[in-house]
Amino acid sequence: MKRTQKVLIASGVGVIVLGVLVALAGPPIYRDFIAPPAAEAPTLMGDPSLTGESEVPALDGPLEPADIAGAWSISEGSVAGYRVNEVLRGTDVTVTGRTSEVTGSLEISDDGLTLETAEFTVDVASIATDQSQRDSYFRDSAIRVSENPEAGFVLTSPVTVDALPEAGEIVELEITGDLSIAGETNAVTTVVQVRSDGSTTELAGSIPITFADYGVEAPSLGFVKVEDNGFVEFQLVAMKG
Repeated sequence: MKRTQKVLIASGVGVIVLGVLVALAGPPIYRDFIAPPAAEAPTLMGDPSLTGESEVPALDGPLEPADIAGAWSISEGSVAGYRVNEVLRGTDVTVTGRTSEVTGSLEISDDGLTLETAEFTVDVASIATDQSQRDSYFRDSAIRVSENPEAGFVLTSPVTVDALPEAGEIVELEITGDLSIAGETNAVTTVVQVRSDGSTTELAGSIPITFADYGVEAPSLGFVKVEDNGFVEFQLVAMKG
């Protein structure tokens, strides 16, 4: 049996199962008790570190330029993905897809005050939700990963702060860059939370998108309709060097 046939069969079975659950339980019960909860929105306000203890002890007090200047690489503990709303017979159900397959880098100026470059790339095929048939549609029809295996963001304007923060202090930066999804690139601006202890730098944020801007058609399956906008979300860990 061809792979395309298998995908279509799996998608059809998934839709039937979902339809039965919605019919038996009703959309609000399905949302509140059957469907798994959506992942939390990315933020640095919660746990003090995404990666546990740093290999280098965290600094205490104000950062010095030498603590953060130079090159940083996106490392283990990073996640990225998307957030959308599905409407099931008038009931909103929030869906999040996530992957840890993220790479990238940052470059901070010698005085530690300017984020000069930043980019990250996501392996789109590895993004997963709680439903394999939804993931198949996302990969094969919406994003077409065989043609567009990666999505990414590139900073297009350096960002400068007035003074170096305290070690572990959360700073909010407005960043502008190019977001690429499904082979289409658009300029975006968003606010990102950043903090560093001199050995680990963390970034968290979300970028609102309209699917049509990237040539992606939001699916509609009758009783299930995906809204035409959503968010690209990321929570990144960068190590120095």
